[in-house]
Amino acid sequence: MTDILIKPLQDAFQDAQDAPDVTQDVEAVDRPDNPLADWLTVPDAPILPAWARNWASVRANSGAFVKVTWWHSRYHALRSPKYAVKVVGYSARGAFRGGRRLWPVLAAQDHSAGVKALRAQAKAKPEDVTLAAQFVMAHRERTVARRWRWGTALGLASAAAVALNYASLGLQFAAGCMMCGGLSAIGWSDQAQILDHGTPPLRIAMDSQQLNDALRATGLLKQGKGDDDGPKVNCVMGPLRDGNGWAVVFDLPRGGGKTAADVLAKRTAIAAELGVDEIQVIMSRVRAAHGGNAGRVSMWVADDDPYLSPPTTSPLERLDVFSIWDAVPFGQDARGNRISIPIIWQSMFFGGLPRRGKTFSQRLLTAAGLLDPYVRHYVADFKGGQDWIQMRQVAHRLVLGAEEDAIAAFKALLKELLGEMERRFSILRGLPTSICPEGKLTPEIVKRYNMPVILFTVDELQEAFLAVDDQEREEIINDMARIARRGPAAGFISNYASQRPDAKSVPTKLREIITIRYSTQVTDQTSSDMVLGKGKAAQGADASVLSEDHLGVGVLVTGPASFVTVKADKLETAAFNAMCSKGRALREQAGQLTGDAASDPAARADATGITISPVLSDCLAVMRHSPKMHTVDILARLENLDEDYGDWDAERLAKELEDAGVKRTTKQVNIGGKNLAGYRREDLEAAMPAELLNAR
Repeated sequence: MTDILIKPLQDAFQDAQDAPDVTQDVEAVDRPDNPLADWLTVPDAPILPAWARNWASVRANSGAFVKVTWWHSRYHALRSPKYAVKVVGYSARGAFRGGRRLWPVLAAQDHSAGVKALRAQAKAKPEDVTLAAQFVMAHRERTVARRWRWGTALGLASAAAVALNYASLGLQFAAGCMMCGGLSAIGWSDQAQILDHGTPPLRIAMDSQQLNDALRATGLLKQGKGDDDGPKVNCVMGPLRDGNGWAVVFDLPRGGGKTAADVLAKRTAIAAELGVDEIQVIMSRVRAAHGGNAGRVSMWVADDDPYLSPPTTSPLERLDVFSIWDAVPFGQDARGNRISIPIIWQSMFFGGLPRRGKTFSQRLLTAAGLLDPYVRHYVADFKGGQDWIQMRQVAHRLVLGAEEDAIAAFKALLKELLGEMERRFSILRGLPTSICPEGKLTPEIVKRYNMPVILFTVDELQEAFLAVDDQEREEIINDMARIARRGPAAGFISNYASQRPDAKSVPTKLREIITIRYSTQVTDQTSSDMVLGKGKAAQGADASVLSEDHLGVGVLVTGPASFVTVKADKLETAAFNAMCSKGRALREQAGQLTGDAASDPAARADATGITISPVLSDCLAVMRHSPKMHTVDILARLENLDEDYGDWDAERLAKELEDAGVKRTTKQVNIGGKNLAGYRREDLEAAMPAELLNAR
């Protein structure tokens, strides 16, 4: 049986080996002597037009078509009364023209010529009986034709009137429209127009010719002999309407020696040639991963400044909980696309001029950590104002101000973080790969080993560097750089900010290891590169093009070649403070309220709703790093905390604190050998309600 099955297969295999090699006889299709070579050659030209070759282009064109259709619909709907008057006028003209053309038919004027001719002949020859008979016959035929035609017309009109009388309103309306349309068509003339020719108002009308002219004027394309001569870009998509602007993707011509990087570097010059501000021109390279090459550029030109619209309220404000392992909603770009930042495993730096929304933008990332109870906050605000004061409800460590005691507290905070980092690495190294596969913190490890993610926030960094000598400054920089460099694997997220983008305030050692950078307006490209990275302005990431009107707008760099200008979401101080209260409640439920937040009596008062004197709470805030302080220093720090304290003096402060229940054990305090009027923090804390003191 086995031989019976295998023998045919062996014979077939042997026949295949003995068969001639047919591949040797196959001739090339494109050989010169093949008469079908041209017809059989596979064409290289794509079968689809440029706008239909990718989904993004189809979507952009479809969106533009819908928007234009919607605009025309509203345009003509508003003018419908005008069009109705025109239709009535053309219908009246049509009725007149139709009646004038119908009258000869009803009057049988086609018979009148013959009747008149026979009448003339009969008058000329009255004796001719035959002519007289022919005239009578022709006259009778015309009379009969008139009667039949008038009768038919009147009968049809009467029948139509009777039918419409018994028809529904819909049919009557349709018949009226058809009659008006017919009469209007009769009354139409070549110059007559019912619909107005509406053109959507475009502030910028861009086409491929204008794009080529702009690139040629900036030296990116070679000049030709004539106006239209010379190399031109190949528009892969567009130009076409996309949102509130024009979108185009183009390839630079070969042979010119120019690249996409050269186009990005001349953004300002290109904007000038297009007649717009450089803030309206958004350009980027199209990388190979997205079908691009070194000469392909994506450009979007806005009709107007896209960053002057009101900011969007942060969605974090409406959330009850948030996972720090998810990307944090941050803002939106010029085209309205939402921008989110994944901050786990990252470090961040915020820079820019004062009062441009830098701190508000930085707080968005810290706010996301407030809604995750397994995030431990370390915060240092060297300005010591109201921006971060309510973090006392949540922060494990909170440093306010840049005075000597605050700097000492900050240095201790850094040492604590470094010790915690080494402790975590020791634990992670000892965990099996089944629990810690990559040697990094995971959400499971966070809860299982009680190692919450640490969000280290530092604002107004330049104030700390100005308050110390060079040796202390170098020590602080080394510690912060070490945390930013090694900390992410242990769950440390660094969030630094400075309003002085110079070499002293933004040290190279610290700046170059930061992975995510954000800059609001700065004075020049050098300052922009100081924050965003060397050479970023030449790539198009230039924060110096922003103006004073661009509050909360900055350039976000998320990688070596990834950047976008973002209008950050709005999260006002009141909303941020409310999120601090929400974050405290989450940590109390999860058993994660630790450190300063757990022992701060003012924070407990805020959380429990117990009312305490505002001046008492503020004095405790400014004295949080000192057991005692001179009155003059307290007044200075209170004014820095809140401008309303600017007109206070020692007498008023003493009276307000006395009214708040403060009983001073001594009116003089000795600090550094100076014995001056002052207060002890323990005296202020003793004035707090008993239930707060007992909870400590």
